Amino acid sequence: MSGPDTRKDLPASKRRKNGGGGRKAPGSAAAVRNGGPASQGGGSSRKPKPQTAREVALNTLVKVAASGAYSNLQLNSALQEAGLTRQDAGLATELVYGTIQQQRLLDYRLSGLVAKGLDKLNPWVLQLLRLSAYQLLCLDRIPAHAAVNEAVQIAKKRGHAGISGMVNGVLRNMERRLQELRGPVEENNPVIRIGVTYSYPDWLVKRWITAYGEAEAEAICASGNESPHPSMRVNRLRLSRDEALSRLAEAGYQAAPSSLAPAGIIVDGGGNLALMDNYAEGLWTMQDESSMLVAEVCAPEPGWKVLDCCAAPGGKSTHLAELMGDQGRVVANDVHPHKRQLIDEQARRLGLDAIITETGDAAELSGRFTAASFDLVLLDAPCSGFGVIRRKPEIKWTKTPEDVQSIAALQRRLLAEAAKLVRPGGTLVYSTCTIEREENEAQVAAFLRENPDFESDTQWPENVLQPLQKAGAVNGQFQGYVQLLPHQFGSDGFFIAKFKHRE
Repeated sequence: MSGPDTRKDLPASKRRKNGGGGRKAPGSAAAVRNGGPASQGGGSSRKPKPQTAREVALNTLVKVAASGAYSNLQLNSALQEAGLTRQDAGLATELVYGTIQQQRLLDYRLSGLVAKGLDKLNPWVLQLLRLSAYQLLCLDRIPAHAAVNEAVQIAKKRGHAGISGMVNGVLRNMERRLQELRGPVEENNPVIRIGVTYSYPDWLVKRWITAYGEAEAEAICASGNESPHPSMRVNRLRLSRDEALSRLAEAGYQAAPSSLAPAGIIVDGGGNLALMDNYAEGLWTMQDESSMLVAEVCAPEPGWKVLDCCAAPGGKSTHLAELMGDQGRVVANDVHPHKRQLIDEQARRLGLDAIITETGDAAELSGRFTAASFDLVLLDAPCSGFGVIRRKPEIKWTKTPEDVQSIAALQRRLLAEAAKLVRPGGTLVYSTCTIEREENEAQVAAFLRENPDFESDTQWPENVLQPLQKAGAVNGQFQGYVQLLPHQFGSDGFFIAKFKHRE
């Protein structure tokens, strides 16, 4: 179990001794191609010069900042195009995620070194300085001179002598002052101190201090900068968790049972587990521990009729079918037609026949299905995603308080719609991957107030409730919901609430 980080003067990323190996590179299994992306020249047959890891990282950062694209998707595309070695792909991955995660801290340190101000810089120059500062300030493995020299070479290649000279001057100055600049952030205001140290916007830090207290808010921010650990859900229709652990050990993996999820296994490094034959054979699914809890809380029984309102890519739908012994029906609905195929593919791989896929807006489900016709309805609702910042670090820079308000309004409508489909005596489960109380506890209170025919269901499976109580995620009188914070188990931040339709 992960606990709060008590080293207040040290950003989480600085504790990564091996900068290039801290994260798994998406697309690192792609075959190495000849050359890099197409040349910008006009029809030349000369092969373009292969990109370095830092050039791939820079191009990705520029595109993410310009388009608002998800960093994982943009990086995956860039790595497949560049055909880097596994080691270089790992470095590029670390640089992209780390630079986005630590953006505010990097800008805080750079602002005192760039005479004309960061806002006056060309966007690619700013991103180059950021990724170079990340190497200098936050990664112990990379020699400072290597980070500076390659940044200058990139600046010469992309710009002119004035830009390369400025980049060289700024980074050489930072290199000389490394001991000072790696020190603690000297700010008396806790919102600013936490926000700069762990690189979060003030509005978000302030909300979390108000909701959870200063120490808990700091632990949440520190945890959001850590690398997610690989975890898998065992398909217990095909083998037990102990059997899966034995197979992983035989294959050379270091694996341990999850202390949070009954079907979960934590794997310490070792590459892409989805490339193993056991994955293709449907013996397990890659899924975060917190996400695994949702279906366990649902506790579906064989023969039930179940609706998963927002199902893609199918992790929870397939888990529900597994828990039902593949007996009954799981209607997996998603608003995006192209994601239906993802759910179908997961079901086929796992050998599940109980899943039926549908495409439609979750806000209009009562017009497509008979009222009160499902034993269980799961609404894994759209949300702000603040519980998965370690996977999508750009979320903290792109989301706003107004986004939280609009998302909360949508969630409220979807909950009301989902409730119409639950039979008397049936179960409704609401979940999100955020830690925002406006989207979580406030939704529970509003739903119960507006739907007196529903009540909180506190009868959760003991093997789910016990580890939550042990970790302090559930304290005092249990009210039928739980807020998992990312530092409690090292898993994603998740909220799960369970309701019963009165008979």
